[in-house]
Amino acid sequence: MDTHESPHGHVVVGVDGSQQAGRALEQAVGEARRRGVPLEIVHGLPWVRHLGTGPQYAAPSPGDARDLVESAAARAVRFVPGLQVLVSPVAEDAAALLVRRSRDAALTVVGTRGLGGFAGLMLGSVSLRVAAHAAGPLLVVRGDLPPEHNRLRHDTVLLGIADATDADAAAFAFEEAAARNAKLTVLHAWTYRHFTPPGEPLTHTGPTREDIARLARSEAEVPERVVAALREKYPQVRTRIRTVRGSAASILVEASRAADVVVAAAHRRQSPLALRLGPVDHALLHHAHCPVALVPDLPDGAS
Repeated sequence: MDTHESPHGHVVVGVDGSQQAGRALEQAVGEARRRGVPLEIVHGLPWVRHLGTGPQYAAPSPGDARDLVESAAARAVRFVPGLQVLVSPVAEDAAALLVRRSRDAALTVVGTRGLGGFAGLMLGSVSLRVAAHAAGPLLVVRGDLPPEHNRLRHDTVLLGIADATDADAAAFAFEEAAARNAKLTVLHAWTYRHFTPPGEPLTHTGPTREDIARLARSEAEVPERVVAALREKYPQVRTRIRTVRGSAASILVEASRAADVVVAAAHRRQSPLALRLGPVDHALLHHAHCPVALVPDLPDGAS
């Protein structure tokens, strides 16, 4: 257990001594074990010291940071004896560090809210910044979830598909299902938007009913096309495809009750200030009943 230059294709987890980070650490250990790859534990600024009953932000030191990551590494090895663990306390902003490490990692894992966050917030600033900028797959572990070893297992990976641009998220979901020896549920939600002149009622007869039926048939083909080649590549993964009319955010959140992890594309939008996640991703990060894996769908020119 020592500090090294980051390898490629490993699992990275950010820790800060909080209970939420402890949940993320245990999840990351499981992900590294399933993949058969090393685990890198990183801790970035602000460094914290634990004095008495709570964290202190005064007088941080490299020694305190190293103690924290080495303690986390010892805990990881207790979970999975023989696991290769690397530790990296780095004097760099935590979110920037995790984003940089994500470029070489197969998976980056974070908790939802660390030390110093407001108790009423489900997601902390580090989690949101990493989710908006990570260069590779990111797994966000809600702090209100039980530890991985104490959760009810569903042996199911849930994949949300919006359109054909979600191919990378689909590939990740199949890999995750194969590694877990789990079933894969592919869920595509769609809505019918019908605009009528002011004052005219929206009817469900005649042309409108035909439009809905035609759109339903077309939408049902979307997830089938996205996963067709992957089903051939992963014949061992039992796959169920569902196409549902309704709000993608609410449908995926509800379906996550029966999943061990929900996978979605990180649809990012360029705002005047920064990249921002789309509404479905935000809903999952705040309300999903299992860990959320976001797979980047970077707009042109974003990094």
